[in-house]
Formats: sequence, C-alpha cells, structure tokens
Amino acid sequence: MIVLLALTQQIVLIPFFLRYLGHETLSAWLTIFAAGSLVQAADPGLHAWSLNRFLSFRSRGDCDRRTRSYFAGILLLFIGVVAGLVCLIGILLMLVNPADVLGFRNEPKFDLAFAIVTLGLATTLPVNLASSLFRARGLYGRVVAVQAWGTGLGQIAQVIAVFLTGDLLMMALAFVLGQVGVSAFILFSDLKLHFPFLSRYPRRVSWAWTKAQFAGAFPFGIMNFAEVGMSYLSVLLVGALVSDRAAIAQWVLTRTVSNFLRGLCYQFSLPIAAELGHDHAVGARDSLRALYAKGLFVVTFTVSLITGGLLSFWREFFELWTTGNIPYDATLAIVLIGGTCLVTPATFAMSYASYSNRGTLLLWTKSLQIAIFFGLALFLIPALGPLGAAISLTSGDILAQLGILFSVLLVQTLKSPLRHAALLFGMMLAVVGAGLAMGAAARYVVPGTGFVHLVLQCCIWLAGIALIASPLMSRALRNRLIQSIPH
Repeated sequence: MIVLLALTQQIVLIPFFLRYLGHETLSAWLTIFAAGSLVQAADPGLHAWSLNRFLSFRSRGDCDRRTRSYFAGILLLFIGVVAGLVCLIGILLMLVNPADVLGFRNEPKFDLAFAIVTLGLATTLPVNLASSLFRARGLYGRVVAVQAWGTGLGQIAQVIAVFLTGDLLMMALAFVLGQVGVSAFILFSDLKLHFPFLSRYPRRVSWAWTKAQFAGAFPFGIMNFAEVGMSYLSVLLVGALVSDRAAIAQWVLTRTVSNFLRGLCYQFSLPIAAELGHDHAVGARDSLRALYAKGLFVVTFTVSLITGGLLSFWREFFELWTTGNIPYDATLAIVLIGGTCLVTPATFAMSYASYSNRGTLLLWTKSLQIAIFFGLALFLIPALGPLGAAISLTSGDILAQLGILFSVLLVQTLKSPLRHAALLFGMMLAVVGAGLAMGAAARYVVPGTGFVHLVLQCCIWLAGIALIASPLMSRALRNRLIQSIPH
C-alpha cells in the first residue's frame, strides 16, 4: 500500500500538477519534496539499530521490561536528533536563500514552502522508532496501514489545494500536515494502544550509553544516507548545478521509476531477509544457505522481468505522462532503470546484512559508495546534467554494492558462489532480453502511439510473457528448478 501511495505521489499526480502548476512550479515542488525526503533520511541509523535491539530482546525472558527501558532511553536520543536537525535547518535558512541556490528566484513563496516542508518533516523522525518496534513485534502491517491512511489523506489535500489555489505554499502545507498528523497519532495514541507496557516519557541516559547507541547506529546511518539520501540529494545538486529548470523535472521523473523498481526489490527482500537474520542468529547454516540462494534468485528474476517491461514501454508512458512538456532522454532511462536492475543482487545482500548485524561491512561499503557518488557528481553533473547524476549514482551502486557487498556476502554464505553468480546474471540478461523482445513484438503487432495503443501493447506483452512462463505453472517443474539453484 505504501508503495502504491508513493507511486500516486510521484507518478499519478504529476499530470494533474503539471496542468495546474506548469513545469516551472512543478520543478520547484519536486525540489522541495526531495529536500523534505532528504531530511527524513537524516535519521543517523537509530531506526535500524533500534530494530536490531528490539529483535534481540525477543529471545529474552524479560522482553517487555528490556523493551520498555530501551524505548524510553532511545526516544530521548530521537528527540535530541530532531532538536539538532531543526536548529541546523533554521541556521542554514537564515544564512542561505534556498530560492537563489536552487535556481527558483522567480518562484513566489519558494523559501517559505521549503522551510515548512523541511522543518515539518524533521519533527516526524521519532515515528521511525515506533515503526521499528511494530516491525520487531510482527505488527508492521498496522503501522504501514496507519501511515497509508495519513499519506492518502495528505494527497487528497494536495489535490484540493492545487485545484483551488494553484499555490505552492498551500500545497506544501497540505503535504506536511498529513505527515505530521499521522506521526503524532502513531506516537501518542496507537503506540500506547498496542504496547501498554511502554513508558509515556523518555528516561535520562548516561553519556556512555548514548555514545554506544550512536556508535552502533553509525553504519546503518551511512547505509540509510547512501540508499535514500543520495537519491534526493542528487535532485538538489542538479537544481544547483544545472540552469535548465526542465532538467530537474526530467531527472526527478525518470528517477522515480528507478526508485519504484528499487522499492519493489526492498519489499520482496525484507521478509526473506528477516528469516535469513533469524537463521544467522541461531546458527542454522544449511537453512541459511538454501534460503539465501533461492531468495536471491527469485527476487532477481522478478525485478528483471519488471525491468524488461519498463524498458519496453517507458518512452511511450513518459510522453503520455508529461503530455510532451518534459523532454525524454532514452540514455538517462537506460542508465537508471538498467543500473537498478543490475544491482538487484546487491540490494538483496544489503537487506540481509542489515538483519545479520554486519555493521562494519555496511559502513565501509556505503562510505565508498558515497565517496564515488560525490567524486563523480561534482564533475559529471555540470558537464552532462541529469545523465551525469545518473552515471554517478549507478557507478557507486555497481562498484561498491555489487563489487564488494554482494561479492563478500555471496562468498561467505554459499558453497558455490561463482556458479550461482554466473547463473544469476545469465538469467537476468535472458529475462530482460526476453522482455525487450516481447515489447518490440507488441509494438509491431499494434503500431502507433497514444493511450489506447499503449494499453493494447502492454496487454500483448503480458500475454506473451504469460505464455512463455506457462510451464512454471507446474509445481513439480518449479520445485526441480528451485532445487537446481547452486548454493
């Protein structure tokens, strides 16, 4: 549901915003949205660290007491992070004019809308702590449902604000009020309802304990910034280093589909990674090895299949989506979408690493990824624009995540890592190639452009893929194929 609402915010609503705001104001809103999302990614790893701690308490006899004590202590740290972040943003807003830096001098109320979104979303960081507890106790669906309702109502409010006023500031207020409102409900009502043993107030903690928590969370903070923060930071860099305002919208909209693909990979990987983390904790090596090999193969197959469809029809969809107001860049789409597919095994490996407490490996890998991105982006973005940002992001993913993180975990986990890797990437190439070939066939059968032609072409693509995959309907065949995956 959250993925669908994210798609609604970044895909479904775009034509509506483009019609009533124009591409200049839309670019301004997408930049503000990216800045707010970057603030939400400023959690210094405490979310993932807390999740690991809550999971470790479940095997203890005094689980609720330990959880209550830890929650009250870590809540104080979250409050401190929010206070520090609000102060930092406030100082930056006094020293720097966002509209001047990001190239929106002619956009009225940009600075005020920027401040409202960034400061407002900074106050929602403590909900990450609640989310980690819900997930650790097997109630993650509950907090996701509540957040989905809040996000949906916020999107309705945005549509109303844009339709009635066409004002950037009113749009920003509608977005922030939805986020802040649902966070307050979870923290002050829903959390106490499901975990009545929790204390209502944070407890004082020692400096030694505080340092230990931040030290444990630091690798996860680096990982969070590398996975989420850099993607949104790239929007701000493109805005600051590229003079063409349409290029910002082009970059954000193309990046949206690659983020969608990456988000699907996370959603597919998380439940498997949780099981892998449990097997790792109890030392079940045989079960861990088999599940890792099968899970990695299935997730990569699924993402590769989706990639084949996206690359086949992305141009047609993009032109319809933006009604021709934003230029299409085929190279940019191939680099972002193809690169995201290529690093799917690394994304799966990262999910497993997060659940198996491999903080040091994550720290070094993600630090290298960040260094590669900044090292390339400062030169490539001024020269190539959005394509330079895409190359910078993808290069960091391939060299650091795929080259190091994925390789190390594959060797540590499986008995036949080379055979598995060869089969995995061979399968990826075959599936994406089959998807592209089926897309070309669909366009040959139903030539032309427009919404109706696109729908018919997609239907033919789905029918063709279903026909090719029909042998997999046999359970016996599926089991034989799964058992043949080297592990």
